[in-house]
Order: sequence, then structure tokens, then C-alpha cells
Amino acid sequence: MELRQIQYFIEVAKREHMTEAAHALHVAQSAISRQIFNLETELGIDLFFRDGRNLKLTPIGKTFLGRMEQAMQVIEEARKEVEEFLDPERGVIRIGFPSSLAAHTLPSVISAFRARHPHATFVLQQGAYRSLVDAVTKGEIDLALLGPVPTQEKQVKGEILFQERIVALLPSDHPLARTDSLRLSQLRDDSFVLFPRGYVLRDFVVNACRELSFEPRVSFEGEDIDAIKGFVAAGLGVTLLPESTLFDSMPCTTVKHALSEPAISRSVGVITPTNRQLPPTAQLFYRFLQGFYSVLNRFGE
Repeated sequence: MELRQIQYFIEVAKREHMTEAAHALHVAQSAISRQIFNLETELGIDLFFRDGRNLKLTPIGKTFLGRMEQAMQVIEEARKEVEEFLDPERGVIRIGFPSSLAAHTLPSVISAFRARHPHATFVLQQGAYRSLVDAVTKGEIDLALLGPVPTQEKQVKGEILFQERIVALLPSDHPLARTDSLRLSQLRDDSFVLFPRGYVLRDFVVNACRELSFEPRVSFEGEDIDAIKGFVAAGLGVTLLPESTLFDSMPCTTVKHALSEPAISRSVGVITPTNRQLPPTAQLFYRFLQGFYSVLNRFGE
């Protein structure tokens, strides 16, 4: 079975007429007739029957058409992927990210990259920390932005791009809302709003509290940043969040506080697979990330 035979078969099936198919394909009608005959002989079935001057698909011909259209779509997608692979400026970057990097960090990076490489496209996948590590490992995505950057994963390589402050978010009527400095230990009697168990940002907060010999009392849980901020705005508790999650969206009935004792931060970076090379366009983006944050970090010093 040849690709040309499949192309001719699909065109004849679509037009139900050999001559019209020949005109559309810019080939002789005899060439199409011969290829359809060869295809039917190889398969051992009749794909068409004559209905006056037209050709109609047999029942098995209809089934075969559906399968061949699917096959041609796969082939076309593969061809495009090869073309993109050979031209990094027009390729696709499959990148994963957690909700804590969705509002500010990722859009900023992609916008800056697209300014230099306008024809590159992105496939974005938001997910939890563990699922993103697994997706990179399995090849479902090329790379992922994460915070904190994993250091003990054998199947991914983590590179730190910058350090980010973790800040406290309090209701605006909280007794400590107007203090000049805030220690985490001052919140030991407060109710906390955190991510559910299994989320890395919850572990981050719990571990910070445990280092000060107290267990945070969790009153409400939210599975995304906006839900957590909303609970705090409603006066249902306090929380600790990466500072970038508050850059563009901070509820008016909340107050942000840097922590003085201890000062808490997380590493933010990119993970890539250790068992394969990045595709050219993803490699281009990876190098851009390195340069982008190298410049920002120098200006921040």
C-alpha cells in the first residue's frame, strides 16, 4: 500500500467521480484508475461500486476511508513536526507550570521570548508539582518551570533561575496588618489558609512553621492561588505565598507583609529531562531563560 494510492483513493471517495478526482489531482484519469485497481487487488476487496456515472463507496470502503483519513492526518502532523524541528524559529515549545507561576512569571517570560522569536508557538500545561516532574520525565512536555527547584530527582535536571521571597498575606483588619515588621512566630495562634495536602507550597509553609516549633492550624484549603487569596480577603485566615503571585492581583481587603524572622524564600527555575535532548525550539527557549534571568539577577544585585 503506497501513500499515493491512499491520496488517490481519498480524492475519488470525496468526489465520487474518477474524472473530477483526476482534475483535482492534476494527473491522468488512467493513472488514478490503475492505482485504485492496484489498491483493491492488494486488499482483496472492492472499495467502490458504480452508480450510473458516479462511484460510490462500498460498506467496507466507507470504513477504510475513515481509517485512511485518520492515517493521513497523522502523517501530515508528523510532517509538520519534522519541519518545525528543522526550523527552531517556527517550532513548538511544550512547557509545564504550576499555578503559582501562572499569573506573572510565565507570561512575562513568554512575552519577552515571543518579542525575539515571534513565529515560535507554545503548548502550555498547568499542573501540580509532582505531575509536572512526571510529565517532563515521560516526554509529555519538553520542560517545566517550578518552584522550588527539585534537587533529588534523577530523571530531571533542575536549574535555578532566581530566588523569590515568600510573604505573608493577612486580612486588612488583622491586628498585625499595620506592623512595621512581621515574624512568622507571631502567627502561631492564627488560622491558616493553605493548599491541600500533597501540594508543595503547603509543605513549604508547614515546614517553615515547624522550624519555629509550631504546627499551623489550617482552617481552609484552596487548590489555586486565587481561592486562597479570596479566603484571606474574607477574613478566614492568613497565608504565606510567593511574592510574584501578588504582583498583579492582590485583594483590596488584604495586606502583604515581608517576614523578618525568618526571611523565607524559594528557588524558582526550570527542569529538563536527563534521558533525552530538548527539541531545537525548546532548546532555544531554555537558553533564552538562562540569559533572561541572568540579566535580571544582575540588575537586582
